[in-house]
Amino acid sequence: LSGSPAKRARPPAPNVKVMPLQYETCDVKDLGVLISDMLMELVRLNDGYPLRDGTLTRFHSRAPPGISVRDYLSRLIVHATLSPPILLSMVFYVDKLCAMYPAFTISSLTVHRFLITAATVAAKGLSDSFWTNSLYARVGGVSVRELALLELEFLHRLEWRIVPKPEALVDYYKGLVDRGAGYVMEKEPESQPTANSNQLPPPIASATGIHTQQSSI
Repeated sequence: LSGSPAKRARPPAPNVKVMPLQYETCDVKDLGVLISDMLMELVRLNDGYPLRDGTLTRFHSRAPPGISVRDYLSRLIVHATLSPPILLSMVFYVDKLCAMYPAFTISSLTVHRFLITAATVAAKGLSDSFWTNSLYARVGGVSVRELALLELEFLHRLEWRIVPKPEALVDYYKGLVDRGAGYVMEKEPESQPTANSNQLPPPIASATGIHTQQSSI
C-alpha cells in the first residue's frame, strides 16, 4: 500500500454564463438578471436610511409592491419587448436621475415606478416604434394617468436629455457583467497596441457603482 494521500477530485467548475462583447447581441433575460441584481443592491443600501420629511417623490409608493424587482423587470422585458439598448439606458437613467434630483433614490418604495417610467421613456427616446402608454401602464400595474404624470416628472427632472451616448451604454454593459455573479465577458481578440493610441480619462464614479468614461449628465 502506498503511504501517499489519495488525490482529491477537483470540484466542478461553477456555471458561468459568457456574455458577448457586443451588448446588442446579448440575451435580454441575462441582462435583466444583471440589472435587477444591481438594483437590489441599491434597494438594500437605501432602505437602511430612514425617510425624512420632504424626501417623498412622485416615484414613492405607500408600500413596497408584492412583486420582486427581478420578476417585475422580467415582466416588462417580455410584455413591453425591451431591447438591450433600452435596458442599458434605464441603468443610465439611475445615475442621471440621482445626480439631478437628490431627493430621489432607488429603494423598495421607488424602484418599481422608476422601472416602468424609465422603460416608457427609453422606448420612446431610442426606438422608432413603441407601444402606447395604455400598454405600458397595464404591464407596469399603474393607471394611464399615473404613468403620464410619472413620465412628465421624469422628463422634467432629466431636462429632457434622455438619449445616452453609445459609449456610455458600452461602459454600463461592461460594468454590469464585471460585477454580476455567474457572468463573465467574452474575451476580446488580441491586438497590438499602437504608439499613437489615445489614453482615456479616469473613470467617473456613479450611483450604480458602475464607472463610466463619459459623464452621465
